Amino acid sequence: MTKSLNILLIEDDAIEVMKFNRVLKTLNLNHKIIEANNGEDAIDILKTKIIIPDIIILDLNMPKMNGIEFLTILKNDDVLKYIPSIILTTSSNHKDMLECYKIGIAGYVLKPLKYEDYVDRVKKMLEYWSVTELISQ
Repeated sequence: MTKSLNILLIEDDAIEVMKFNRVLKTLNLNHKIIEANNGEDAIDILKTKIIIPDIIILDLNMPKMNGIEFLTILKNDDVLKYIPSIILTTSSNHKDMLECYKIGIAGYVLKPLKYEDYVDRVKKMLEYWSVTELISQ
């Protein structure tokens, strides 16, 4: 049985946020999306602990605090470090990927150019996390 997820989406590009939300609507998925424009905003959201997300989906290249800086802070928090973090990015840079896995990400997904391929990747990613047992905070 699939469950509805609380997803913290950290993305500075408004078009990418709209595209992600459009995929959820197209696929008729009722996950709750909490949006942050950058790593700093995401840390502020997480510090309130009003809603602890089930998963975090983030881009790497963002202003103020990039994805790697955000992940470093996240993984040093005794409560938040267990939230699965999935990179959704255009960066196929092997150094970025290696650094993210060293920090402890749960996945690294490249944004494809074709919208249909993007829909397919997001669908598979969310299907997986919807059936995976997650730690409740």
